[in-house]
Amino acid sequence: MDNTNNSARGRLQEGVSFTSRLIVGEGDTAISMGSGTLPVLGTPRLAALLENAAMLAVAPVLAPGETTVGGELSLRHLAPSGVGASITATAVLEKAEGRKLYFKVCAREGDILIGEGTHTRFIVDAERFLSKIHPQ
Repeated sequence: MDNTNNSARGRLQEGVSFTSRLIVGEGDTAISMGSGTLPVLGTPRLAALLENAAMLAVAPVLAPGETTVGGELSLRHLAPSGVGASITATAVLEKAEGRKLYFKVCAREGDILIGEGTHTRFIVDAERFLSKIHPQ
């Protein structure tokens, strides 16, 4: 039985957004992340920053016990950013269909667009979601 009608679904507003920020450190580089051989912002770290922005955009309206989980990310990493660069990652809620949330995401280093894409998240009951983990 789906009893989440009293949850965030009725309170989500298209256009709600959040911007996460990062100063690129050595641990954020492609070398450190194992995704490349250069000391530039790694695509996995950029993806995580964009997911963080989407998560935080809707977190304030979730019901107690609810959270969101990532389901899909389509990302174009357009330009390199070095250690020390200041990155902003913004997620904007474009549509909510029940528990499925669609975001437009982009990242900038100053005025330079360094990444863009789309991200889908799902509203879940945290306890119920964790109960689905298979024991090792």
